[in-house]
Amino acid sequence: MKKRGKKFIDEDIIIVSKTEIKNDMKVMQKLAETICKLNRNQRAKLTINEEIEAALIIADKIKGKHDAYHRNVQFIAKQLFESDYELIQAEIDKMNNRHAQEHINNAKLEDIRAQLIEEGDSKIEALLAEYDGFERQRMRQLVRQAAKEIKQEKPGKNLKELFKYLKENIAL
Repeated sequence: MKKRGKKFIDEDIIIVSKTEIKNDMKVMQKLAETICKLNRNQRAKLTINEEIEAALIIADKIKGKHDAYHRNVQFIAKQLFESDYELIQAEIDKMNNRHAQEHINNAKLEDIRAQLIEEGDSKIEALLAEYDGFERQRMRQLVRQAAKEIKQEKPGKNLKELFKYLKENIAL
């Protein structure tokens, strides 16, 4: 009979099970497949290293060959695991959710426009202090004309112009 020895585990060492490693690699493979499905313009927006870029070029060339493509995706997944994959995942999520983000930003700009028309000069001064690039005279002129259109209950060319001006100068 063998004597069973006691295992001493240092408190600083974190033990990761094989299952956890496999699950992490499955997540990385899904991310790698997602990146491979993106077009070149979308990939250019991602912050990926040169090795992954080279592997993606190879992946484009061997898409029809299942086994080779699968091995290449696994290689990309391994490279992603060693790099900052959370940043890349966030960038992909942002790309996929671009329309919703645009809608939220437009709603914020509409709120700012409504506050400008409602509050007038005090809100204009606050915006001028907060953001660079605004012209005081142009801002006041647009706000005054937009308020006038609202009072006359006419569809506003100046309301659109004010929104466009805000969108150009406020980075959301």
